[in-house]
Amino acid sequence: MKRIVKQVVGVDVAQEELVVRFGSMYDDWVPELGPSKAFENTAKGFDELTVWVNKWSKPEADVRYVMEATGVYHENFAYFLDEHGYAVSIVLPSKISNYVRTLEKKTVTDSTAAEAITRFGLERKLEQWSRPQGVYRKMRQLTRERSQLIELKTICTNQLHAEQTEAQPGKKTIVRLKKRIELLNRQESEIQTELKELINSDEKIKQLIALLCSITGVGVLTASIVLGETNGFDLIRSKKQLTSYAGLDVKEKQSGTSVKGKPKISKRGNKYLRKAMHFPALTAIRHDERYKAVYARLISRHGIKMKAAVAVQRKILEMMFTVFSKKEKYDKTYLQNNTTNEQALSLKKD
Repeated sequence: MKRIVKQVVGVDVAQEELVVRFGSMYDDWVPELGPSKAFENTAKGFDELTVWVNKWSKPEADVRYVMEATGVYHENFAYFLDEHGYAVSIVLPSKISNYVRTLEKKTVTDSTAAEAITRFGLERKLEQWSRPQGVYRKMRQLTRERSQLIELKTICTNQLHAEQTEAQPGKKTIVRLKKRIELLNRQESEIQTELKELINSDEKIKQLIALLCSITGVGVLTASIVLGETNGFDLIRSKKQLTSYAGLDVKEKQSGTSVKGKPKISKRGNKYLRKAMHFPALTAIRHDERYKAVYARLISRHGIKMKAAVAVQRKILEMMFTVFSKKEKYDKTYLQNNTTNEQALSLKKD
């Protein structure tokens, strides 16, 4: 008689519903897929989902819930499962999408996505998810709120400029727009103050921010965005995973000799991370020999400035992960010192 060794519930998360698929693995190591069902992404839906799973699961093995890190829509359910003692694993979307490419099914629906997540959970050994630290969650809330304010301020500023350059500008409209911009500036300042207080309230976070800010171009805001959006690099195990999560990984389209598209970044990732890397990259290109050399080398190769700048963005994000992992400050003179040492060794040999 076959013995059950693993039970997984794959969850495809959307804003309003959770599409789940139950699956089991027996000691012959052949995955067996069970029923599928959709539930509301609400507290009531969570209760109904777990009752449904208990009907299909067997007591011989624990049940693990597996889902993608889909923005914020998965968080309430993940918190619910954690509070009730269920095993939970949250996987980067890039891992699931890469796995889906290996399957025979080409049609992508909520049901097939839940099936793929279930298969992935059955075939892989996954880590237990732990809820994010409060400070990282608060960082993400504040930095995202600031990002939204900046977007609103840009819209208002453009509207003000358009109104002021009209032949007959509306005086009252201009007054209202100026007041709106003043309010947004004040709220942005409040967020900056709140973020500073949050960092100073936690000595460990304060030290981490200081380490990340040792990288040329990286300031407190950029460091806070990266820590908040990655939950302190909680799900990240490599530089490749990080760049994929940010959507800064390179996507190529090539088939034989007849089809060859231009390489470009996927942009299938966290837009807040990508936006956060823009200005640090520009600063690093001007003031850091390491990134200046990378930028110059790429410009000489293909002559596309934006493409070279994106490569520097990727390098800086990877460096932030390295500095965080090693808990060591960034050495701006590394490239210069390394070159000098190589030259000295070369002279000795000569």
